[in-house]
Amino acid sequence: MDFLIPDWPAPANVQAKVTTRYGGASDVPYASFNLGDHVGDDPVAVAANRAALRAGLPSDPLWLKQVHGRGVVAADQAAGVPEADGSFSRQTGRICAVLTADCLPVLFCDQSGTVVAAAHAGWRGLADGVLEAAVNGMAVEPGEILAWLGPAIGPQAFEVGEDVRQIFMAQDPAAEQAFVPGALPRTDKWMADIYLLARQRLEQMGVSRIFGGDFCTHTDIDRFYSYRRDGVTGRIASLIWLDCDNKCLQA
Repeated sequence: MDFLIPDWPAPANVQAKVTTRYGGASDVPYASFNLGDHVGDDPVAVAANRAALRAGLPSDPLWLKQVHGRGVVAADQAAGVPEADGSFSRQTGRICAVLTADCLPVLFCDQSGTVVAAAHAGWRGLADGVLEAAVNGMAVEPGEILAWLGPAIGPQAFEVGEDVRQIFMAQDPAAEQAFVPGALPRTDKWMADIYLLARQRLEQMGVSRIFGGDFCTHTDIDRFYSYRRDGVTGRIASLIWLDCDNKCLQA
């Protein structure tokens, strides 16, 4: 099992990590640390992978039924597997989690270490406002929020149609900067920078402390799953939680 640890100036009580595809029980094409239970993998293997992950965590992550929307739930009151694409928590040890394989995972915390959140942002969820919903759910001033952009498909690999470009540009003309013509001389295909689109939307809300955004799941075959690259594949998890409350920081 291998993890990425976000490189960001989060408070000491904020813990975050991202899994990779190393060190699990899943066979090809899910090899090997697949955490998605909805992608056709052997349920026994997925359960073993989730159990191995849980062994190093303070509690079970709040897994979501992700639907590429803007729904964000309060993890502290949630039960079961909510249908949502993000969650937030103010409770010590309550783990917010999202699963991805090209879509953008975004982790959030505030500078005081009182609230965390995780969001799953494919282009549909991003356009629909899932990042805005996560920030609003945190209920702190946007200027107090730190955001970390996790492993997603990079701008050299993410081809989209003119319809996607128009959706974002209709919401914000500055989004035009995130699209460049594709390799072929066609007017209906564009290479999209999902990291830039996310940064633009966060900055519009007043979230200016944004980190990460330098991965590409499509090209980094060894570490990441990619739906665009492989079709049938696994999912990595991006996790964040509060390790202790403000009192323990002052102790």
